[in-house]
Amino acid sequence: MLSAEEFYSQLIKDIQSNQLVLPTLPEVALKVRDTVENEDVSAKEVADVISTDAALSARLIQVANSPMYRGNKQIEDIQTAVARLGFTTTRDIVTGLVMQQMFQATSEVTDKRLRHIWEHSTQVASISQVLCSQFTKLKKDQAMLAGLVHDIGALPILVAAEDMPELLEDEATLDKLIKELHPRLGKMILESWHFLPEISAVAAEHEDLSRNSGDEIDYVDLVQVANLQSYIGTNHPLASVNFDDVPACVKLGLGGDVNVVDMDGFEDLDDIQKSLLG
Repeated sequence: MLSAEEFYSQLIKDIQSNQLVLPTLPEVALKVRDTVENEDVSAKEVADVISTDAALSARLIQVANSPMYRGNKQIEDIQTAVARLGFTTTRDIVTGLVMQQMFQATSEVTDKRLRHIWEHSTQVASISQVLCSQFTKLKKDQAMLAGLVHDIGALPILVAAEDMPELLEDEATLDKLIKELHPRLGKMILESWHFLPEISAVAAEHEDLSRNSGDEIDYVDLVQVANLQSYIGTNHPLASVNFDDVPACVKLGLGGDVNVVDMDGFEDLDDIQKSLLG
């Protein structure tokens, strides 16, 4: 079996040669396809359904910022990308991406992990958006996108694992590879696709709970807190983290006995998450 660094090096080659294809769940892909092919839907509805999937969202923003479509301003969110590309071009691009990225797992091991990443990412995205509205002056769409793509580096690992039976049989090693490599891979993917540095930083730094970037709250802070919030009430190790020990929590005023679930204004959370989960 390849070492972690050898595994990482091979995936980096795929990214640098633009050979990397990130997976999208079949049912999500089909829903997106059906939506963009409906001539009666609005641009916002198209943007909303694309935003349910990290891989599609990332690739569409990459295309919108490519030399062919690049404008005077960097695209930062899905709705702006759809507006720049136009409905017809968006439909054509997304239809192609959906067919390219539809992931039919051949193993329960990879299928289970992909579905968990998708559900977790949509949950963190919705919490990030609410936290952004409650505690910052940052952009809500950016906060949601940051939450959606924070674990994007795990996706190419799962794709590669499909062709490595020895790795599928050793789930502990697979999970170790994901934990160890996904921040670096996520940053590399988003940088190679010309995402804003503050979003690429989320993929790279969201696991570092000791991170302290100064007094200003940024998107990494939001996603770190949203990630912790998503595990409250579970058996996950992050559920027992003391908020006082996490600079991002303290910056948002969530240290001590204050906890995200106690804060007012989260009545919109269920609606946001339902829209992301479809």
